[in-house]
Amino acid sequence: MKALGWWLMLVGSLRLAAVWFGFFDIWALRLAVFSNSTMTEVHGRTFGVWTLLTCTLCYLCAFNLENKPLYIATFLSFIYAFGHFLSEYLIYHTMVIGNLTTVGIFAGTSIIWMLLQWNAHQPQATLKTE
Repeated sequence: MKALGWWLMLVGSLRLAAVWFGFFDIWALRLAVFSNSTMTEVHGRTFGVWTLLTCTLCYLCAFNLENKPLYIATFLSFIYAFGHFLSEYLIYHTMVIGNLTTVGIFAGTSIIWMLLQWNAHQPQATLKTE
């Protein structure tokens, strides 16, 4: 497995921990991610399902880096997640900078790494000579 694949497995595993909080420990999710939040149990479960989907994308992409549509979907999941949390910090003021920084480290590293590796995992065309 390529280094990017291992990274995606790590990020997927960390996201899987967030799924647990969304479904079973909403108070920890409030404290660890969101501040000044009126997050309900429904919001927590929605966050859990959304995070489970992004976790699944990370795992699938880690083993299929050559699958361009899956790669793009996984890449976009990082863009969307970071954009979401950035708006929570800048617009809605439901996150503190420390929590946004943690999200930014993982999402930012993933975004940059995936951009740098954009075509690196594509099968190379072979030239046929007759």
